[in-house]
Amino acid sequence: MFLPVSKQDMEARGIAQLDFVYVVGDAYVDHSSFGHAIISRVLESRGYSVGIIAQPDWKDPESIAVLGEPRLGFLVSAGNMDSMVNHYTVNKKHRSKDSYTPGGVMGKRPDHAAAVYGNLIRRKYKNTPIILGGIEASLRRMGHYDYWSDSMKRSILLDSGADLISYGMGEKSIVEIADALNSGIEVRDITFVRGTVYRARSIDTTTNPIVLPAFEKIRTDKMEYARSFKIQYENTDPFTAGTLVEEYDHSVFVVQNPPQMPLSVMEMDDIYALPYMNDIHPSYKSQGGVPAIEEIRFSLTSNRGCFGACSFCALTFHQGRIVQVRSHESILEEAKRMTGDKQFKGYIHDVGGPTANFRAPACAKQLKKGACQHRQCLFPNPCPNMKADHSDYLSLLRKLRKLSGVKKVFIRSGIRFDYLLADKDDTFFHEMLEHHISGQLRVAPEHITERVLKYMGKPSRQVYDRFLKKYEDYNRRVGKQQYAVPYLMSSHPGSTMEDAIALAEYIRDLGYIPEQVQDFYPTPSTLSTVMYYTGLDPRDMSEVYVERDVKRKAMQRALIQYKDTKNYELVKTALLQNGRADLIGYGGKCLIPPRPYKERTEKSAAAKDSRGSSRKPINKDNRGNSKKPVNKDSRGSSRKPKMKGGRR
Repeated sequence: MFLPVSKQDMEARGIAQLDFVYVVGDAYVDHSSFGHAIISRVLESRGYSVGIIAQPDWKDPESIAVLGEPRLGFLVSAGNMDSMVNHYTVNKKHRSKDSYTPGGVMGKRPDHAAAVYGNLIRRKYKNTPIILGGIEASLRRMGHYDYWSDSMKRSILLDSGADLISYGMGEKSIVEIADALNSGIEVRDITFVRGTVYRARSIDTTTNPIVLPAFEKIRTDKMEYARSFKIQYENTDPFTAGTLVEEYDHSVFVVQNPPQMPLSVMEMDDIYALPYMNDIHPSYKSQGGVPAIEEIRFSLTSNRGCFGACSFCALTFHQGRIVQVRSHESILEEAKRMTGDKQFKGYIHDVGGPTANFRAPACAKQLKKGACQHRQCLFPNPCPNMKADHSDYLSLLRKLRKLSGVKKVFIRSGIRFDYLLADKDDTFFHEMLEHHISGQLRVAPEHITERVLKYMGKPSRQVYDRFLKKYEDYNRRVGKQQYAVPYLMSSHPGSTMEDAIALAEYIRDLGYIPEQVQDFYPTPSTLSTVMYYTGLDPRDMSEVYVERDVKRKAMQRALIQYKDTKNYELVKTALLQNGRADLIGYGGKCLIPPRPYKERTEKSAAAKDSRGSSRKPINKDNRGNSKKPVNKDSRGSSRKPKMKGGRR
């Protein structure tokens, strides 16, 4: 049964007043890949009643009153994505589709949705507790750089009018908050729950606080913001993190408690065994459904957390570096239920998580003492204490392949190729190629120059080259022709035009033509975003080159797709401005020809005419010089021959 979305639903369940009302920017999808479904079902399993208000009209305070005032509080989330990323491209242009809205319609949630919903509720209900959650609130929990306004913004706790933030995945913290409210504790006194952020007038009673630079300092001094972020980044581990404090004007403090502890295998299993409907709410069927469900309907989540350390990824701040997993039994049980779905065609689309081939913490120490504060597991080289082992993941995949009704089990979550290479046993590598990909495997080298890779937190080019060689060798052994498709990123902090040209040359030598390129997108609370805004690497405070010019950013992107005829002028300008005219020509090492593709096509056609085409001969005078062209328009000028497509 779906959770209540109306008074009629409440009456059918005999509920006079809900304990919690969850206001969310996504459509209501009762599936374990959606945060609002997980949190609501977890609370329900503890005896609390929860109703859903999905995508309310943010201009009308009555839209959040349709289920009445909850007994304990409102839960608020912008949805599965930050609302600004959901709405805008990296060029700050409006997207045309929202996959989390019925029919894919754009514009059903506001910008900065979590803050807007919080204020909407506060206008209607002055004293009802409001708890923010979800990725938007999680990544904006302290003072942060906002790319879309190109400014520093305060903690979303202050701008939303909320009482608490439950950051991270939040299953443990939300239950503690609910139990505290249910016991009669005032929301302002809930200052003791891990994984939460609260406001305070004094920090005199806070134990061993780590005081960050005040917001006014980070707002006006980029170096102070970089320093603040480094402290935050070093305090994301639940075993070692301290309590962080950020001061605002008028003696207001935003206090961040350490993260919630990792979930055990049993706790993960319990969460994914809850009675999800695994479908969109029936009210959306007539509106064209919710596109996002199609990506995950027949996929299985096997883990969460990531020790990959990519600088542009927010997972360290949201899910943490300690990998948490479900048991084989839990995943197999979900797969069996999946095979009974009338729409299931025999294909499990994915078995993974943030990184598919992470099925355990990086080392045994992490579950006792946490992840290392000043050292990464894979970057710049794999830690000698890291245990690279795919045997558990391989065993799981084998079991899934044997299930009745399953034809194929795919891996579509990212594969961390440096971790794959670190495993001395290549059995998984072989079976992945033989059974679990279909024609191509997407991997993420992102770039190839050491300078950029260092800032990205990615392995060196030599590691990717070794992976490609092994990938090709093993494909030959299993008798398949399958391709490794790389994700590539342009204009990441540290990337100069020289680096972009080097990447284009690498692509040329691979013989690969990328269809998609990701421009670096400065999303809240990542190392890369701080580099972009401050021009500093928070890890050592060294200066970082940042490309901000719109045209030069377009050149970096165009270089990666240098074969696209639309990019010709941008590529040519980039090469000439950087002294690389040697890459313009007809040789095998050249990126582009001397003239645009359309012009070359036309000149080739003209040359063909002179070699004996069926067109009228050119009239010549008695000295052999060509007279005026035969074809003229009404003004006597030459007309270029009409070409189709403008390509060679």
